[in-house]
Amino acid sequence: MSIEMICKEAYGLMQHYGERDPWKLAKAMNIIVDQQPMGNSPNACKGFYLYQSRKRHITINSDLPETVKRIILAHELGHAVLHQKTKINNFHDFVLYDSTSQYEYEANLFAAEYLLDDELVREKLSEDTFFFSVAKELEVPPELLDFKFRILKRKGWNLESPILADSNFLKNLYDEGDE
Repeated sequence: MSIEMICKEAYGLMQHYGERDPWKLAKAMNIIVDQQPMGNSPNACKGFYLYQSRKRHITINSDLPETVKRIILAHELGHAVLHQKTKINNFHDFVLYDSTSQYEYEANLFAAEYLLDDELVREKLSEDTFFFSVAKELEVPPELLDFKFRILKRKGWNLESPILADSNFLKNLYDEGDE
């Protein structure tokens, strides 16, 4: 799926539901969101999306910090929206896929587009041109901001990210005691 199509899906949801909060969006879309303790070890599951018996369900690791839960939920919503017609969507857990997974890449783009407003990113960049400071101020990992930069570059912005994030960056998010 192209970046343009992913952005169109995210924008359409924001327009239709009037929401940028992934928790409220999931509720409005009748997606059941549950939080369960899954540990905070490096190999702990961060979240997963399940579609079964015509019901959509996302489970988030309750042991994660709130800012990370929000990002994981947006990522899993990406799977629910973008991959609902694929055969792989019966159970999705991003520890199951490798860093080259197209589905992970697309879900990350969706999360970046949904969570990070173009104009807010532009405003923060004009205030502080240091990429990592902007990510911290926006309360997202630098890798998610890198995905947003890819989108903005496609939209014609002249930006270069100092990093190139793997599609599986969420799998290792906050492994080293961050937050």
